Amino acid sequence: MSRPAVVDSVAALRARIRDWRRDGLRVAMVPTMGALHEGHLSLIRIARERAERCVVSIFVNPTQFAPSEDLDKYPRQLARDLYMLATARADLAFTPTVDAMYPAGFATRISVGGPSAGLESDFRPTFFDGVATVVAKLFLQATPDYAVFGEKDYQQLCVVRQLCRDIDLPVEIIGAPTIRDAHGLAMSSRNAYLGEAELQIARQLNVVLRKTAAALAAGAQQDDAAGEAGRALIAAGFQKVDYVEARESLTLAPWRRDGAGRVLAAAWLGKTRLIDNVEVPTA
Repeated sequence: MSRPAVVDSVAALRARIRDWRRDGLRVAMVPTMGALHEGHLSLIRIARERAERCVVSIFVNPTQFAPSEDLDKYPRQLARDLYMLATARADLAFTPTVDAMYPAGFATRISVGGPSAGLESDFRPTFFDGVATVVAKLFLQATPDYAVFGEKDYQQLCVVRQLCRDIDLPVEIIGAPTIRDAHGLAMSSRNAYLGEAELQIARQLNVVLRKTAAALAAGAQQDDAAGEAGRALIAAGFQKVDYVEARESLTLAPWRRDGAGRVLAAAWLGKTRLIDNVEVPTA
């Protein structure tokens, strides 16, 4: 098992991809912030199915963190990440520094409307500008044919798709199913913050969301279902619920009963903020 090649400059990344292109190979990209887990590895496996070469970026992007958020505490474990990339057969790891991505004098931001409205933006108003800016840079640097994003961060997935449509980035965005533990908890790098007792509570998030989605499918009113979900999460041990909302699956506009829907939620457990989403079942 050989570890992937590692580059930390845009020039070296582009040189490696030029070599692949010269050989007629397709390229898939998996953007990450590191602290890899099985969810990330599932994205890499999908990327490997679509393309002959896979590049994984590992970059904790400061522009998507507000001053009050956990940028400094976000887990960084590059040696372990590179070992995990080898097990998933990634070909190249791109590990730029902050100065490489945002050099002195950097003054450009990308703002995406549409699916960025509400939900996360109500609580993290600069988050998606940071995501859109770094993703656009990564796509222009790596020029992938495909990019794979997990459905766990469902609003982010919708924002990235809108970004590519709106500014004509020639990248096919692939949404990958959420990977969960045996109890249904969506895998996340921030789960590392949770103690065992907190993990037991965290696993109730998906349970409550599935009950909420089933209630909506059975005809419950959205406000009633969301209110009940919030109360159930507090009763389970969450300290605060930022939102529980049903949205249209493709646009994230308010859900109408005749369309495909998703129930999305964010809730706090101690100092850790967890998000998840489930489909509204259809008849």
